[in-house]
Amino acid sequence: MPNPTLRQTFESGGFVLAPGVYDMISALIADQMGFQALYVTGYGIAASHMGLPDAGLTSYADMLSRVAQIAQGTKTPIIADGDTGYGGLLNVRHTVQGYEAVGVTAIQLEDQEFPKKCGHTKGRRVIPTQDMVSKIKVALEARQSEDFLIIARTDSRTSLGLDEATHRANAYAKAGADLIFVESPESVEELNTIAAQINKPLVANMVTGGRTPVLPAEQLKQLGYNLAIHPGLGFLSAGEALRRGYTELLESGDVTKQPLHDFDDFCRTLGFEDIWDFDARWADPTKATAQ
Repeated sequence: MPNPTLRQTFESGGFVLAPGVYDMISALIADQMGFQALYVTGYGIAASHMGLPDAGLTSYADMLSRVAQIAQGTKTPIIADGDTGYGGLLNVRHTVQGYEAVGVTAIQLEDQEFPKKCGHTKGRRVIPTQDMVSKIKVALEARQSEDFLIIARTDSRTSLGLDEATHRANAYAKAGADLIFVESPESVEELNTIAAQINKPLVANMVTGGRTPVLPAEQLKQLGYNLAIHPGLGFLSAGEALRRGYTELLESGDVTKQPLHDFDDFCRTLGFEDIWDFDARWADPTKATAQ
């Protein structure tokens, strides 16, 4: 079941900060930290699951299996990347129904042509506005609960300009999307223009090294945004930590001074306490076990 708290927060004008998660380690760590939502990133899934770029190479089945695992293994509301809906209108219906069925609370759908690409990279093309309006209407019809939110994203800013992006955004808002996401504005001024011209809860995509300036949450709130996602924070942090650890091992053979996650705490994050408790209750007293 979708979690109603996100809809309630957005309807009351509240603000949600969502870190990007891409596997069960990142999801379990973030789930214990008190965020109001977690964002399952398609870029992160493509990278961690398949070692491929976010360029339309992951299928609906690839994403659904990972999204389901994360949604069912965490307690925090899940916002999940649904790319283009993985095809035409029938595919959009199937995708929305599938994501909702596994416990997702919000799905992001975008107006790129298939195969899509990461919203902060080159070579993106968009479908006609009316085609995306139809996708939004199908998504709204397909959901079982109004607490399952539809986030409509336009990727038109980079190739067609800000005026076209805000025109599309308003068309998607009129079609009934719950939140509007204008991808890759290129300045604080553009972020402000978007907020001034669109009367719907707004998404800001904070990608370190991307096209959009990365702003503090408080500044985004003041500009009028309601949801800030940080899709790359998890895998970029993990990538840097892995590179440092592996470099130290390769160059010195000594990792004793590396800043690492506490092993016992990591075991508890993964649920070992339940295993230890089970073993203690069902232990055979005649057999010795390691302590």
